[in-house]
Amino acid sequence: MTESYVRKLAAILLDAVTDKDPLVQEQVCSALCALGEAAPEEVLGACEECLRQREKLAHPYRTMILRAVEVVVSSHIGELDKAQARAVTLLASSEMTRAKELVCDWQRAASDVLVAVGKRFVGTVMEELLSKFQPGALPHCFVVRTLANLAASNVFGMVPFLMSILSTMLPMLGMAKHDAARVAFCGALQHFSESILEYLADLDQAPDPTVRKDTFATDMLSAYDILFNHWLQSREAKLRLAVVEALGPMSHLLPGEKLEEQLPKLLPGVLALYKKHAETVHVSKSLGQILEAAVSVGSRTLEPQLDSLLAALHAQICVPVESSSPLVVSNQKEVLRCFTVLARCAPDRLLAFLLPKLDASNERTRVGTLQVVRHVINSAASQMEVKKPFILSAMRLPLLDTNTKVKRAVVQVISAMAHHGYLEQPGGEAMVEYVVQQCALPPETETLGPDSEDLPADSVRAVSINTLYLVSTTVDRMSDVLWPYLLAFLTPVRFTGALTPLCRSLVHLAQKRQEVGAEAFLVRSNSNVTLPSPYAVTTRLLTVSSRPYAGDGRGAASLRLLNALHQSIHPLLGQRWAATIPPLLEHLDEFTEETLSQKEWEEKLLAFLRDTLAVVSDNTWACQLSLEMCKQLPCYNGLPQEKNFLYQCVGTALGAASSKDVVRKQLRELLATAGPQEEAEREGLACCFGICAISHLDDVLAQLGDFMRSDVFRKSTGIFNIFKERSETELEKLKGTVILCYGHVAARAPRELVLPKVESDLLPNMSRYFSTKDPVLKLCLVQSVCMASQAICGSAQAGSFHFSRKPELVAQMMEFIKAEPQDSLRTPIRKKAMLACTYLVSLEPALEEQVRADLTRSCLHSVLSVLPDPEGECDHQESLYLDTMHALEDLLSSLLRRNMTPQGLQIMVEHLSPWIKSPRGHERMRALGLSACLLQYFLDHLRVGALVPFHNLGLLIGLFAPRCADLWPATRQEAVSCVFTLLYLQLGYEGFARDYRDDAVERLLTLKDGLVHPDPDVLFHTCRSIGQVTSGSSRTGRRGRTVWGRHGGSEQLGPCVLRAAQGAGAGRRGAGGRGAEAGVPQKIIAKRLPPEQLISLLLTMFEGLGDPDKNCSRAATVMINCLLKERGNVLLEKVPELVSVLRSKLRDTREEDILQAAQHSMYLLASQHCAAVVASLLGSPLPFDSHTCTLWRALAVEPGLTTQVLGLLLDKMSRDVPFKETRTFLLSSSPGREATLLPLAATCALYEVMSVPASGPAVLGLYPQLFAALLLRVSCTVGVVLPRTLQAKERRSAASAPAPRTLEPCSSAVEALQAMLLRGGSEDVVQRMELEGGWQLLRTSAGHEEGVARLASAMAKFAGPRLPLVMTALVCTQGSTYEIQRVTSTGFLAELLNSNVVNDLMLLESLLDSLVARQKDPCASVRRLVLRGLANIASGSPDKVQAHGPQVLTAVLGGLDDRDDPHSLVALEAMVGLVRLLDLMEPQDLQPVLLHVAIRIRPFFDSEKPELRAASVRLFGHLNKACHGGGCEDVFLEQVAGGLVPLLLHLQDPQAAVSSACRFALCMSGPNLKCEELTAALQKHLREGRGLHFGEFLNCACKLLMHHFPDLLGRLVSTSLFYFKSSWEDVRAAAPMLTGFLVLHAEAEHRPQVDLEPLTAALQLLLKDPAPLVRVKAAETLGRLGKFA
Repeated sequence: MTESYVRKLAAILLDAVTDKDPLVQEQVCSALCALGEAAPEEVLGACEECLRQREKLAHPYRTMILRAVEVVVSSHIGELDKAQARAVTLLASSEMTRAKELVCDWQRAASDVLVAVGKRFVGTVMEELLSKFQPGALPHCFVVRTLANLAASNVFGMVPFLMSILSTMLPMLGMAKHDAARVAFCGALQHFSESILEYLADLDQAPDPTVRKDTFATDMLSAYDILFNHWLQSREAKLRLAVVEALGPMSHLLPGEKLEEQLPKLLPGVLALYKKHAETVHVSKSLGQILEAAVSVGSRTLEPQLDSLLAALHAQICVPVESSSPLVVSNQKEVLRCFTVLARCAPDRLLAFLLPKLDASNERTRVGTLQVVRHVINSAASQMEVKKPFILSAMRLPLLDTNTKVKRAVVQVISAMAHHGYLEQPGGEAMVEYVVQQCALPPETETLGPDSEDLPADSVRAVSINTLYLVSTTVDRMSDVLWPYLLAFLTPVRFTGALTPLCRSLVHLAQKRQEVGAEAFLVRSNSNVTLPSPYAVTTRLLTVSSRPYAGDGRGAASLRLLNALHQSIHPLLGQRWAATIPPLLEHLDEFTEETLSQKEWEEKLLAFLRDTLAVVSDNTWACQLSLEMCKQLPCYNGLPQEKNFLYQCVGTALGAASSKDVVRKQLRELLATAGPQEEAEREGLACCFGICAISHLDDVLAQLGDFMRSDVFRKSTGIFNIFKERSETELEKLKGTVILCYGHVAARAPRELVLPKVESDLLPNMSRYFSTKDPVLKLCLVQSVCMASQAICGSAQAGSFHFSRKPELVAQMMEFIKAEPQDSLRTPIRKKAMLACTYLVSLEPALEEQVRADLTRSCLHSVLSVLPDPEGECDHQESLYLDTMHALEDLLSSLLRRNMTPQGLQIMVEHLSPWIKSPRGHERMRALGLSACLLQYFLDHLRVGALVPFHNLGLLIGLFAPRCADLWPATRQEAVSCVFTLLYLQLGYEGFARDYRDDAVERLLTLKDGLVHPDPDVLFHTCRSIGQVTSGSSRTGRRGRTVWGRHGGSEQLGPCVLRAAQGAGAGRRGAGGRGAEAGVPQKIIAKRLPPEQLISLLLTMFEGLGDPDKNCSRAATVMINCLLKERGNVLLEKVPELVSVLRSKLRDTREEDILQAAQHSMYLLASQHCAAVVASLLGSPLPFDSHTCTLWRALAVEPGLTTQVLGLLLDKMSRDVPFKETRTFLLSSSPGREATLLPLAATCALYEVMSVPASGPAVLGLYPQLFAALLLRVSCTVGVVLPRTLQAKERRSAASAPAPRTLEPCSSAVEALQAMLLRGGSEDVVQRMELEGGWQLLRTSAGHEEGVARLASAMAKFAGPRLPLVMTALVCTQGSTYEIQRVTSTGFLAELLNSNVVNDLMLLESLLDSLVARQKDPCASVRRLVLRGLANIASGSPDKVQAHGPQVLTAVLGGLDDRDDPHSLVALEAMVGLVRLLDLMEPQDLQPVLLHVAIRIRPFFDSEKPELRAASVRLFGHLNKACHGGGCEDVFLEQVAGGLVPLLLHLQDPQAAVSSACRFALCMSGPNLKCEELTAALQKHLREGRGLHFGEFLNCACKLLMHHFPDLLGRLVSTSLFYFKSSWEDVRAAAPMLTGFLVLHAEAEHRPQVDLEPLTAALQLLLKDPAPLVRVKAAETLGRLGKFA
């Protein structure tokens, strides 16, 4: 029985091996292997029988079976007996040799079987193989390959056979005519040779220690003769490679004398293969083995072959290495191995060949040669020791190569040389210099050559930097070579890029020398004339530190080196620098290149230099340092920032020198060598003179004067003027440099010394060039005048100083300003000129009035008219403009300071007035900003000696106040600031103290912040607050309605002529809250403005009506109305005529005042004749046009009137039927629905009225009636269409000018409901519905029910107090004749029970009664919603569930048995409801019904509807949960056991909701099984949020089930059989998977529970399933059934 069943299983699997799907084939193979684990002999027998009987089985399937055989044999080789091994051997041998032609996969699989058997039964396998390996006949190729693989896998077992194999094989070699056979023989000889060598290497562990190498020599020689002399000449590349691979290991087994004899032919033969093959790694590997064999026998014939060997190997090493080609990389490693062998046996010949190659110009040749040189330096160090001078000498030419790859290779060779003592030889310094040169390569210019492929641009530099540092720090012998030699590279400019690595290396070397002793550390300048002096080192390191982050942080590296060299620079500096340099380094660590202040850093370095000079305190040392600094200046041409700083260092050093002669000489040389320089260089030279003037003012001025009088500045008029040394442009720049020097001398020299020399020495030399047109010279002049003026102002004698040349300088500055382009700002000339004028204005004598006026106008025009740059275009331009504006502010403030009176202020404002009224927004904004600054300055410096009137307050307020509504937000804010300041000025003139704060005025500041992006109410409130001058009463605080729109991205205010009258009418009715808010600040101006200035304010306001900015003109209108007009009465006319007239006025005009008046008139008319107005407006054609809508909205101004209007409209909407049945087409099977006109018009009117905020109180009064009526209106218009006449009209209007709102009936009702909720204070309800998409759901037939539920939920959460009356209104509609209205009202009431608010409002009982009453409704949707509402008690009022439990449970159970619902939706709702209720009910109520419910829901587990499956499974889980600890576990255990299989399998359900429900149900079922281990496993794998690995979980679950419930095996397996025919592929695949795991973990004694015959038949049937996954799982399970065999 057992044998036949395993055979049957194996036969079924073997039949399935022909499956077309590769995954199924692999699983069949794995299943056979699994069967083999249980009964290897049976499986092997079945496979043997299958292969023997099915002769025509295709070879791919035979290959699969043989692979299974190989796995079984490998796993159970120790269990096989000799007979079985022989049978398998014969089978595999037969399969391997069945086909004479090569079928590689099939024959390789058979060969692998033989190799697997041969690991233990080598004799049996060899016997079979040798039977097919007979002398005189060529064997099958795979017989030979199998012998080779056996030799590789079982060395000790095979080597004893090799003598006989070789003796048999050798005659066959001559018989082999086909390349495939020859390749097989070559592979065999290679593996045989390698096995022999391995055997001999481990001879002490070998079974036969008497085996010797010479035993195989004769046979190998014979084989060698055939391979080399015959086969190597083949045209087949594959054969040649096989031959050469075999020759390598074979060469070690040849007799020494024969190898010596064959080398002259062997080596050329192998080398010739390089030209025939692209992939040469095997050739190189074999060549290396041959060379090692030749060297091991002391070959003398190798030497004549060296030239050809070296040439061939060198050609291979010069092949470019592709990083993506591992074969090329491996080949180069093998070639280098060959060079190592040659270097050790013939170093002279090797170097004689290699070193001349370094002179080659070809990149690949040089790179390859350098690679070999580096390799032999490292790998043959002892042989190369005496060759060092020759190698160093040969490196000279490669040092000159500019190719990137060559450079990198040279650096790598130098690195190897450093480690082996080469650089200590003569010529080593050149190598060090070369590395430093490569360190100095700039990364941005280090480019690749045309032939370069893969090197990054900075690789040479990076390698060189690493090499220099490693050699300096890790190679001890290099210290004496590098110190102090590296110091020589600090000062040459060409090594600037290498400064950072140089400094780091030198610091390390210096520290090592200090550890040895002070004498060893000192650098003596006379010890080596090439070393830089201490002054040169100090200058160089200090200068490059000015750009600390350049060159990989050379600032910190230079400072550290300075600190390390302190003893060599000056003996006194050690202690001082130890205290001053670390803070500088810490400063650099705190910042980055982007955040460091360059000016601050340079000041720190100059302070460090001054401190150093003070510590040394030696005139000679300072002079020498300054000389060296001047000497290095030309080195920084083209580096303006470094040169600027070096100039400042020169000035600092000269300032510390006491030798006048040296100072004068150096200054003369600086001027003489100053050519046309960049701006930074000019500034640096000028700073140099300025710093020097601190100590040597007279000498500096004398040298500047001499230079100005020299021939340099004299013009030549001869014909040869074109040959002058300096061109005109260069001369102008030189003049600018000298002029700038004068400015810095004035700015830096002591004030008491420079003041007497301003008019005698400084200005005369400057003024002679005022007529220049050169922009550079002009800028230098302006800057120098500015610095000189600032110096005068900063002097202690400035107050008594009479500056006679002041008018001349001011006039000249004005000329410079006027000469600048008016529409653009490109240079700082006007900024500097205005700064100069600012300082000049404050000096005596005072400027004439006309001059002041001209100066003011010129500067304003020069700055305010500049066109703004596009936003974000140029940060530099923006910064320059801001600086220029600040300079203008300072100049105007300086001018105002000379006349601090109201008249003086008025004069300044008059200059600004044209710009304040400019049509260009940017000019207005700038002018208002300047005005605000001037007013604030006037207020800050206000000094009132007596109580005098501020007589021009009204004029100024009239100018600034309308600008509070400017289109530009910044202008509005500045205008408020101006008004604010003016009011405080008035307080000051009235005698209030400076620190007095007026609360009303301070409120203006709160308005200012809201003007950036203002709310329209805020902007109008601001205008009223500023404008109500004469009417200060808060009783009229209610503001009129305004119209604010958007224009061009800014705010726009519409004028309202009737606003005053409207506001007065509102005031008589009572002021609102916002009106009172506006009434407080409206008293500000009325309180502070003197009565006599009212007329001036009005006149100014009237002038503002023509303002080009319409917003400002309209704001003036608002303010004028607030000042002058009283509100009037409204005329009443006949209602129909007036309605018609008002509509025509609205249609014919666009003026805002007329629009406002018409709306107000409609309001007054409706307050007298409400019903007539409503009726007239309802008669307007649909859809309402915008003017009709405006009139409807006008009726919502006053609550009493609005209530009447809403009541009338509700009556109109409810009086008529909502729709009428029509048949759209003659043959239509179902009637359509068309909306009736009057309810539709009333709905639209309701929306318009309730869209007005003022309708809120009226809506609140009618809240429940409006809500219920509109909700039911929505429900009965779902799917309703417009009448045909309106459909055509709406299409025409949409094509011409779309109406503001759609006329679609349902959408109109939804919009009206939204408006009602908004005005009724339920904004949160509207927002929640909007967020949840509830409004859109309400409009559709499919989503209406869900939309009603979401509306009810939102009402319960945000409008709870409204619910009692709303519920009363809706309950009355539950008997409606319209089914959709019953569904809507029931759905709304049902959803209310989902909230606790009904319990809080004591509505629960009445709601339950109303719902239970509808339980027998003929509409299934109503019955379903009733069940939903009853279940909602669980979430809304859980504490009330037990009290109403029996009533609710009876209703829900009745829903489970509802027979009138063909789609089971009522049953679905009942199951969902039970899930929610079970946990809250009393156990005594539940226990009687648990079994009934479980049995009733079981059929739904496999329902085709996923909702029913998910709900029933989840309910089953809750039923299990209800049994926990309740004493009913035993009763329910049967249900749990019956549900395990469907629950486990539906974990693979295609619907995620079903799968999730199964997780829950299984977790809840665990405790009822009373197995803690299984319960824990279920909780671990199935908890929510954890990804499920189904196979792992199913394996674990089945293991525990079979361990604790072995008696369930038969039941579980038989149940799973039902799902073998499931319609869901994943479930169908999971069923055999479950069965397989159950079988896997079941004990053998429980096998009788399983009926194997039907199970096997079912699995066999599944092997033909169309889904590959199902077939895979069936095959897997069949493999596991072997356990029951």
